[in-house]
Amino acid sequence: MSAPVNEAPSSLRSARRAGLIDQVIEQLRVQITSGAWAVGERIPTETELSQLTATSRNTVREAVQSLVHAGLLERRQGSGTYVLAASELAGAVSRRVANARRRDVLEVRRTLEVGAARLAACRRTPADIVLLRELHSDRLAARGDLDELVAQDVRLHRAIVQASHNPVLIELYENLVEALQENVRVNVTVIAPEDDDHATLVEAVIAGDAEAAAAEAAGFLDALIAGSDKEDLVVDLTADGAPPQRIGG
Repeated sequence: MSAPVNEAPSSLRSARRAGLIDQVIEQLRVQITSGAWAVGERIPTETELSQLTATSRNTVREAVQSLVHAGLLERRQGSGTYVLAASELAGAVSRRVANARRRDVLEVRRTLEVGAARLAACRRTPADIVLLRELHSDRLAARGDLDELVAQDVRLHRAIVQASHNPVLIELYENLVEALQENVRVNVTVIAPEDDDHATLVEAVIAGDAEAAAAEAAGFLDALIAGSDKEDLVVDLTADGAPPQRIGG
């Protein structure tokens, strides 16, 4: 016997509710991807979001949880919900990089940054040149302040990639760069600042010397990769609880 006309099947009620949640998810996603809510920023509370979206707190809670699962948001007990990444891809990369070996992350950086340096040397514009010189000076001035040095190092590498003017490469790197901050932090602590000011790399890009730019980008990353091999060997040797041993020079 068919259901009365005035009784909607449960699947249709679920669809209507799911549609409302999807609308809220999209509104929240736009706030994140547009930069209105920056990475690391705390978003409004469920009550505030409920008022802003004119929906129930349950709807908001499900929408927020969906974006937590997507890697865009992160709940922090007793503190609130924060923006973790600017896109689903960035969130996925961030989760993967967080548990990756330093060597593996460095190899990914090498794959992207060497090609980017080569392209940047061929395609840099006058505006790119001005920005690269400015960011290189800022990086030099940041020596002695680890947090600022990491931030300036990331800005410089990001600017070189952007100077490639390859939108696909730029988007790939942008989705990776936030997750690289900790990798960069480790790198700048194991290399003496005077050995890693990137002056030769920047000048090669500015001069339009594609092969020199690629070689410089590869050179310092290869040195870091070689150093990470020694670190992995130390970890392997001490896995049984023995004290760390010095490997190599």
